Amino acid sequence: MRALVISDMQPDAANPQRGRFVRDQVQALRQLDGVEVDLIEFPPGPRALAGAARALARRYRRRGAAQRPDIVHAHFGLTAWPALAVPARLRALTVHGTDVRHPRTRVATAAVLPLMDLVAAVSQELAEQLPLRSARERALVLPCGVDMERFRALPRLQARRELGLAPDSRYLLFPADPARREKRHDRALAVADAVGAQLLSLGSVAPERVPWWVNAADAVLVPSEREGFGLAVLEALACDVPVIATPVGIHPQALAGVDGTLCVPYEEASWRAAAAEVLSQADPRIAGRDAADRYSAVRMAERVLVAWREGLDRSAQ
Repeated sequence: MRALVISDMQPDAANPQRGRFVRDQVQALRQLDGVEVDLIEFPPGPRALAGAARALARRYRRRGAAQRPDIVHAHFGLTAWPALAVPARLRALTVHGTDVRHPRTRVATAAVLPLMDLVAAVSQELAEQLPLRSARERALVLPCGVDMERFRALPRLQARRELGLAPDSRYLLFPADPARREKRHDRALAVADAVGAQLLSLGSVAPERVPWWVNAADAVLVPSEREGFGLAVLEALACDVPVIATPVGIHPQALAGVDGTLCVPYEEASWRAAAAEVLSQADPRIAGRDAADRYSAVRMAERVLVAWREGLDRSAQ
């Protein structure tokens, strides 16, 4: 089986972490038997979108059937449009959040959904928000998952030395770019100020450095208004770092039954109390890795491969 994965989340110097979850899934898929996977990424934006359509048409329409992919799988609704330029037996789309929730991209996503043989969302919550009833009824839940090799527990003092942080300070981590309003950096900052902790944040941090930042923190704060999935929570769990998160995306399922975590709507007093409890411990850790492993990149890739095979079987009937 030959598959082509396409994403409009190509990283750049200012956004090195962008689209890493798609690349992690492709890497996990390449570890599975019976499938060859290529990845094409292009930057976000309308100009890159148009250029991608032309480039894909030139690259694949000249190829014979034996060299063409069996499956073209687009990530994000807008990406599905240039993906139509690639001949394939099966067309798949995974939506991630903004492609369903943003007014303009939602319209573009709705228009392309009937052209997709396989429609997926990264969470059940997001699948239920798809713009067409027919798409909601047939949608699969296919998250990208957490890289369990990259995200693992590291000694907190070692992580702080690596990052040049004070060994005895109190640190909370906001695992996103503060400029992303829906992630609610303001909420995390209010909690950190209330408990006398320094708030760290991720934005232009290179992907290979992110596990150091997670392990350096006493706890991870995820006060998002909404999440397509919620990978940051899984990354913290994989590192056995305490998490306080709002009940959006995968958060309720991932954190259920994990002692030392809290998943409740944002309210400063309750979040402040939970953060203060974590910070009262000398070296706060939780047993979160098993919970994260349920959503590992490899396990999620296996689900994608099953969906591809079933889709190809249907197309042959």
